[in-house]
Formats: sequence, structure tokens, C-alpha cells
Amino acid sequence: MSDALDVSLRLVRAQTALVKRFDATLSGLHGVSLADFTMLLRLRQAPGDRMRRVDLAEALGLTASGVTRGLAPLERIGLVTRETDARDGRVAYAALTDTGRARLTDMLASAEQIAGEVFTAPLWSKEDVGRLSTLLTRLGGTGLSGQGTPPP
Repeated sequence: MSDALDVSLRLVRAQTALVKRFDATLSGLHGVSLADFTMLLRLRQAPGDRMRRVDLAEALGLTASGVTRGLAPLERIGLVTRETDARDGRVAYAALTDTGRARLTDMLASAEQIAGEVFTAPLWSKEDVGRLSTLLTRLGGTGLSGQGTPPP
């Protein structure tokens, strides 16, 4: 097996393990999945805490229908609402509600705790985490900012 395939499979397995860990905690404490959390986080980072659904899909690497499916349960539980553009009724926005903003604050604290547990010393130094962030960015990964540049 080639080194490139081996590292690719290791990366996929590590991603699966991380998703399971985040899903278990976020679901147990907040009733949302990691996918839900990332959707809410992207909305929170947008001006006015809202984005056109097509822009949200692009930011998350999903299809428009995937975003619609993902937003539906968040709308039902009152974390997100659908808004239409006053000038163009064909344009739909997803917007965080006050409840969504408040719950996201709690979710962020839980996510920070999980990340801290995963990348704890002495297994991971600050330099290790920074190096991994740089390498994942090179693969097309984005961080909290939604941009390719890792935070300082």
C-alpha cells in the first residue's frame, strides 16, 4: 500500500472518530449533531447572523437540498428561521433566532471542551496542533473563521 493511500485512510478514520465524539457530546447535551453545530456556527459568523441558503451550502460544501434538509429540524426546534428577501421573494435566507444564538454559546463551550480533550498535552503540543492545522488547510480544510488560514 502506498504512503499516500495509508495516510488518506488514517485521515478518514481520524475524522470518523472525531465526528463520533463530537456527535455524542453535542447530541447528549444539546440535542444537535456536529453537522447541525457547524451549520449554526456558519450562520453566527455571517453578517446579521443570516445567510442565503445557497451561500450556506457553498460555505459548508453541501448541496442546496442538503442544506434545506439540515435546516428543517433546526427550524422545527426554533434555532433557525427562514426569511425571504424583501426585494426578491425567490431568495431565501437562513437566520439564527435568539434561542439559536443562546444555545450556540453553550454548544461552543462543549465543542471547546471536546477539542481540548482531544488535543491535550503531553500527546499534543501547541506546535503539533499548529502544524496539523497548516497541513489540513493545505488539503482544503477550513477552521472557525471559515477561511483556509489557520488562526494564530
